[in-house]
Amino acid sequence: MQRTTLGKTGISVTPLCFGTSTIAGFTGTYGYEVDDERAVETILAVFDSDINYLDTGNNYGKDGLAERRIGEAIRRRGGLPDGFVLQTKVDADPETGDYSGARVRRSLEESLERLGLDRVPILALHDPEFMSQDGFAPGGALEALVAIRDEGLVDHLAVAAGDIAITQRYLDTGEFAVVLNHNRYTLLNREAHDLFEGARANGLGVLNAAPYGGGMLSKGPAAQPKYCYGERDEAFAASATAMAEACEAAGVPLAAAALQFSTRSPLIDATVVGISRPERIAETIALYETTIPDTLWPQLESLKPNATI
Repeated sequence: MQRTTLGKTGISVTPLCFGTSTIAGFTGTYGYEVDDERAVETILAVFDSDINYLDTGNNYGKDGLAERRIGEAIRRRGGLPDGFVLQTKVDADPETGDYSGARVRRSLEESLERLGLDRVPILALHDPEFMSQDGFAPGGALEALVAIRDEGLVDHLAVAAGDIAITQRYLDTGEFAVVLNHNRYTLLNREAHDLFEGARANGLGVLNAAPYGGGMLSKGPAAQPKYCYGERDEAFAASATAMAEACEAAGVPLAAAALQFSTRSPLIDATVVGISRPERIAETIALYETTIPDTLWPQLESLKPNATI
């Protein structure tokens, strides 16, 4: 699979990145169980695929379940494959909500121990919109992250969040090389366009996560009425239904159009897609490679809702 350089990081990545919150035991969010063996086999299948990029996080599951499962896959594989890029995120303490600078360091230490690694190339500040402390204050999360990078424990810093304004505040510090936003740049929602455009202009790597909006654009609105894991007004469901009908008439899966809306964008380096079983890897690559008629794109554009999440 053709690779691109992730902004100014110099890191070569595939246009698809697999996300791992789906193997973290979030049954309330995703509606299904994933046992240990299936999770490990899924990660091993990623290692054996054309995809070289994996995204995880400290709070993905109780006691870092996703990271522990990835760590087991790494051990079985005998290490990460050559050229493979694994990034993780720092998170607040799940019990106390502490998101201080000291907690940021502990979060990274926990992640590295679970993964069985000495370092990661990219470390992201995760969900700063939910911080109970000021991340910009002395001794706060930002100061700790910069020190971690300057000490050589990671190569690059990222912001991974949903809130556009808070994300931009962190990017404006000039300390971050990568931005990840989820659910806000899809066939149904374009809120992150200006964020991504500005990041691209400044040479940052851009990751677009959840191109299916939590399932509405893969399973269809009849099977998944929620967008971004929450209830949405009828405008989203109506647009998704109309888009599904347009795709069916064109002989194209709705999921393929949703995925390629992201992967074809010049603003985006890699699109993050959650996986929960080994066969999902080949299915996702097939959606990425599906031929979509040029005439379908303006039709889908005309069907997007005016509502935002």
